[in-house]
Amino acid sequence: MMNLKGMRLLRQKGCIPFLFVLLWVIMHATPAAWADESIYIKQLVSQARHSGLAKDPYWSILLHYKQGLSGFRSLVDDPKFFLSPLGKTNPDAELDATIRAFFQPLEDEAKHPVCRFVARFSWLKEKLNIDPAKLPLSECGRFNTIMKEMQPEAVSLIFPAAHINSPASMFGHTLLTVDTAHHTRLLAYAVNYTAVTNETFGPLFAVKGIFGLYPGYFSIMPYYTKLQEYNDIEQRDIWEYRLNLNREEIRRLLMHAYEMDQIYADYYFFDENCSYVLFFLLDAARPDLWLTGQCSPWVIPLDTIRVVQQNGLVVGVTYRPSRATKIRHLSSLLTEEDRKMARSIALGEWAPERILSLDAVHERKIVTTDLASEYLQYRYATKNLTNEAFSEHFLKILKVRSQFGGAGEGDYEIPIPKRPDEGHLSNRFSVGTGIREDDSFLEVLYRPAYHDLLDNDRGYVEGSQILFTSLGFRYYFESVRLKLQNFELVDIISLSPRDDFFKPVSWKVRTGLSQRLGSDGADQLIYDLTTGGGFSWKKEPFGLLYIMGEVEADLGGRSDEFYAIGTGGSAGVIRSMGDQWKFHLYARDIYYVLGDSHNALELSLKTDFAYRTNRSLRIGITWHRAYSVSNTEASLSWNIFF
Repeated sequence: MMNLKGMRLLRQKGCIPFLFVLLWVIMHATPAAWADESIYIKQLVSQARHSGLAKDPYWSILLHYKQGLSGFRSLVDDPKFFLSPLGKTNPDAELDATIRAFFQPLEDEAKHPVCRFVARFSWLKEKLNIDPAKLPLSECGRFNTIMKEMQPEAVSLIFPAAHINSPASMFGHTLLTVDTAHHTRLLAYAVNYTAVTNETFGPLFAVKGIFGLYPGYFSIMPYYTKLQEYNDIEQRDIWEYRLNLNREEIRRLLMHAYEMDQIYADYYFFDENCSYVLFFLLDAARPDLWLTGQCSPWVIPLDTIRVVQQNGLVVGVTYRPSRATKIRHLSSLLTEEDRKMARSIALGEWAPERILSLDAVHERKIVTTDLASEYLQYRYATKNLTNEAFSEHFLKILKVRSQFGGAGEGDYEIPIPKRPDEGHLSNRFSVGTGIREDDSFLEVLYRPAYHDLLDNDRGYVEGSQILFTSLGFRYYFESVRLKLQNFELVDIISLSPRDDFFKPVSWKVRTGLSQRLGSDGADQLIYDLTTGGGFSWKKEPFGLLYIMGEVEADLGGRSDEFYAIGTGGSAGVIRSMGDQWKFHLYARDIYYVLGDSHNALELSLKTDFAYRTNRSLRIGITWHRAYSVSNTEASLSWNIFF
């Protein structure tokens, strides 16, 4: 309570009239202003409801809503993305909350909803004709500054080819790049969506990824950092598909990417993955595309490229070979002696000057020196050399290389392989017939994904097999039996050839149900888990040779033990004859030493004739022996890819 002396002092200084004026303004003017503002917001909310904006497809794009049996649900899982507590499943509530949020008092521009959700604001401002004068923030200055600095002019869809030795990249990957006014790809920006994890154990990574146990985040970074990661470190060729988006569409794409910054969604390998989520950005750019509605229940990066092409977005394709591809190409131009010299120089075992005394033609010296240089750079990129060791040795090689002049014409023109999108489609349906001993059968098989060792390699990595949830049935005519022949949950094989410069390990993993020959000569349904590792080599004229050690654990069958654990191995050769014929000869022998002890041997020869990109005929003959019985099976099947 103010005392009398204080009141006299305020009266002398003329403060009391000012306090009365201020009090009058607070009591009369401010409520009226608030009332006017509240009425305007209510009008906007009412207008939005009357116009049905919450049901507009573009609102679903911006919020990543998908409609299911129980209604709408956003694929985004981060609570920060929603302004209403019900926003994840209620588009109307999120729209109302968003409109009201635009009129929140301005404290921090970057965190204000007008700026934080710049794509939503831009769309609603246009749809509702919002008066900028009534807003505490009429535009996002931070986003406008980014656009001025970036100066975006073009967008490309990037496909780093499949990296079969990495569980995270076995299907390949997709990201977007935004070209700037600087007209150089190295200064482009990469817009990437990926799972965030430190997991290094491949099987655990795959299982957790299947069930969405990793958060997925968008990131925007210089494109050259991704080029180094994919081209130099992971040995992956890159395909760039240039899109025909105009500048306004690019701006809308970047608005949505901006508001997805630091927002996570659960990452699923088969559907809500790097490819599918990118479609929301393209749909935000050009709403009438509706790419997210054109996908099958599982989304493979390679299929998304085809979807983009089918919608008329692609206007050009560029191929960027990896450093490993360059090394293999240079190596193919040299003799074995030259290759060993280049490798020894890169490893520091020989001095680069030794090339000067090489008894060879001028062009061979050039290629040998360049091969040593490329391999040295690869070793540095993969962190096998310190910066000091690399710089010193690299300068020595460059000094020798400078004495030779330019390369021979055409020597470094790396052949462009078939584009990934030119290969067969991912789904495959097979129907076939065959005979097993004296019993003929009809067989049908469906495989949703996506390539096996005998499929045509156009657009795919040679020596790779990735099968998920393959399902096959057989009907035997003489014995009148319908059988579940196999249900393969996972069947992955990576046959990565070894050479003078790269020493990868080949591996395999399989789990699922399959029919096996029992001790009584009849089939029995077994659940098995098999894993193995070994080596493979590409040797002409034989083709791709491989050998693996394996461990297998089986459950089921009719024996008293009900399980069997064994070890053994497999070996084979895969040979392509032209662009259509492919042969696979292999042998597999497993000795089961725990549980139901026995030996199982399998010999097989199969061939596949791809008479069209998405059609093939397959013939096979296989001999099985288990326990003391054996049988022979021959089959013919017709494969349709779709």
